Amino acid sequence: MSTSPRFRSTAVEQAEAVLVEQYPRLVRLAYLTLPDSLGRHGRVLLAHRAVQRALPRRGGAAGPGGPDGSGGALAEVRVRVLRGCLAPAGRTGAALARAGWPPVPPFVWGLRLWPPAGGIEEVARMLAGEPAPVRAAFVLHRVDGLPEETAARLLGAAGAPADAMARALALGVGETLLRELRRPEFDASVVSTRPTDLLRRRRRVRAGWAAAAALAVVAGALAVVGPARPHASRPVAVGVLDPARLERVPAQAWADTARIDFTAWPARGGRTSDRALLGRALGAWSSASPPHAPAPPQPTPGPPAVGRATPGSNASGPHAAGWTALGSAALVPHAADRATPGPATPGPAALVSDAFGPHAVGRAGLGWAALVPAVVGRDAPGAADPGRAALGSAALIPAAVGRAGSGAESLGSGGRRGVAAVGGGVVVRAAPGVDTDPPRRAPQLLYAGDSDGRAVVLLLDGDRVVRYAEAVTGRGARELDFARTDEAGVTTAAALTLVRSPDGGRARYLLAPWIAATGTRDLLRAGEDAKPLALAADGVTAPVEVPRSAGACAAWPALEVTSSARIVEKHSFVLADLGTLTPVHLTYTPLPDGPGAAAARQPREATGAAARAAWAATACRLPEMRGMRDGGVRAVNIWEFASSELPDGGGRAVWSCTRTSSWAGPGDVLVRLSPAAGPPQDVARAPDTAACGRFGQHLLAGTRWRSPAGRWYLLAAGSREVTGITASGAVRAEARGRTLAAPAGPEAAAVELTGRLASGGRVTALDGGGGGRD
Repeated sequence: MSTSPRFRSTAVEQAEAVLVEQYPRLVRLAYLTLPDSLGRHGRVLLAHRAVQRALPRRGGAAGPGGPDGSGGALAEVRVRVLRGCLAPAGRTGAALARAGWPPVPPFVWGLRLWPPAGGIEEVARMLAGEPAPVRAAFVLHRVDGLPEETAARLLGAAGAPADAMARALALGVGETLLRELRRPEFDASVVSTRPTDLLRRRRRVRAGWAAAAALAVVAGALAVVGPARPHASRPVAVGVLDPARLERVPAQAWADTARIDFTAWPARGGRTSDRALLGRALGAWSSASPPHAPAPPQPTPGPPAVGRATPGSNASGPHAAGWTALGSAALVPHAADRATPGPATPGPAALVSDAFGPHAVGRAGLGWAALVPAVVGRDAPGAADPGRAALGSAALIPAAVGRAGSGAESLGSGGRRGVAAVGGGVVVRAAPGVDTDPPRRAPQLLYAGDSDGRAVVLLLDGDRVVRYAEAVTGRGARELDFARTDEAGVTTAAALTLVRSPDGGRARYLLAPWIAATGTRDLLRAGEDAKPLALAADGVTAPVEVPRSAGACAAWPALEVTSSARIVEKHSFVLADLGTLTPVHLTYTPLPDGPGAAAARQPREATGAAARAAWAATACRLPEMRGMRDGGVRAVNIWEFASSELPDGGGRAVWSCTRTSSWAGPGDVLVRLSPAAGPPQDVARAPDTAACGRFGQHLLAGTRWRSPAGRWYLLAAGSREVTGITASGAVRAEARGRTLAAPAGPEAAAVELTGRLASGGRVTALDGGGGGRD
């Protein structure tokens, strides 16, 4: 009598049950083990694929044992997951994995996936740069809590090197973040989604049918007349750069959606119907060269690529060379990653289509030149654009020329960012982490109009905002600015810089449609109320003074705006202009004890009396912070985390941590001690850290301080959860509570501070190096 297959597969069924039960933990192990070069979307898909393929085949499951024992089902599944994640090593394996090979489930079409902010993504960022076996060892031992010997045995079975565990033990990751990941309600398999290309998908279907018909015609022609000549094909103008296809949001959409960000902005301004202006903006974008990109190579003379080259209408202009008029459209050389002024380089021609390739929008093959609708090729009255020729129904934008600059002031003043010169006198500036590639789909129009002698167009493309500006009259310089706006909200999507005065001292802003009132106030004068600011019907403010980038810090103007009651009642917040396209949101977190204390929660708006006083003492320090100089900051918060009585009658001092949070996540922090009398004293600084943020809530800092009596002391203070502080080294002292004051010698010497947490853990002092972690 044969045994039933049901009983023969008991081990496999046990492995399946374990896989389903432990699925979030296995996905977390796979995601953090996979190389970060795959990108978030690719890592999510490959992590789920590795876990789902870890089910053993019949007869291949582990033998009896505990779930985490050497022969347990969970151990076997973990080993198979690790083998699947460690396999795509090297360039070839990574390329195949990124391309979805082998083609096994899960499949995702039309969506981009990524883990929610914080949590697993925060750990992935901290482990970036470490080899995959080291990351796997870290997850097994520090996150999953396996004993060191068990984790090492699993790694060995998966083929990991023997030193992986030792290197993982040396990694420093805060216990707070690890506890967050171990919480039962945390599910590593939860992902955020967003559609990718709804309109392009529709166009691809149409283009596919058109391509099939074209292939049928070409096949028939080949059968009759033989091989087709190179110039027999006709290119397709890039529809995504057509001003008529720009997305426009209804005026009241913001009041009927739960997503309050730049996607809810309607198209405003007096020139939203000016196809010539919109065409020039899209054309400049399509030919924008990346900041700090190398200059294109020298031209290579040669015969025309297709048929006869016909110069454009401005043949004597600086950009006439290299344009080819071919009936109703222009052909781009196939080797179009390089601009080729002069006669075209020999070689086959490539069609530019609006449907093929993720970057087929506004690029030639797709590098330095692009096809745009005919309206772009015509010179508009009052905004002549030398060097563009009308070529039937399509035109070639001049190739980007000139060398990338070393940096220039953004929009006239402020942060230093990447700058490149583009053909036709366009200056391109991009914030850190923002590419200048042409859009993949039709952008959303936010604004088009004239302001202070400049014609300005604001466009939204996914997670970036683009600002194009040109002179209303004459032939002044044209500008193209790119800013990062991912996960913007009510406050961080409340305003965009529209135009600046030539000297950079004044600016106008375009405010969000949900802003009901606005005013200005000087951050250095805490006792003064905000002064009303005139706001036009299209959301443009009157000129506003902005902080000076040089000279004495005598004033620090800021915007104080109020949201509509349809969004949130009685909600006012402060925005500061730091020379970038997106103003920075200023916030404040009060002391956890004493007068005005409040329970721990998110930062408050910087509108109350205590917040104004804190910012009056800090505003002038903003330009010194590195994040402010590169234009990548979305918000700045002052956290007053402790107060202490100073020795020798020094009064009460407040300890604060000012954090600049970047759009990318990390931020710079500055810890200061503010005595009751005298100027504040810098205590510590740290770049690219989680300290003083959501995932860095435990803080300890210390400094030497001279009392009014002339004696030196070591002062230290900790955040809410610190219950004791110990000093060792040149000063030995211990104190219960959140503050410490101990006599110190006049000579500065090394002192190590350690704080005890209410949870039993420890935190070291923030020192700009490896300190500040719990």
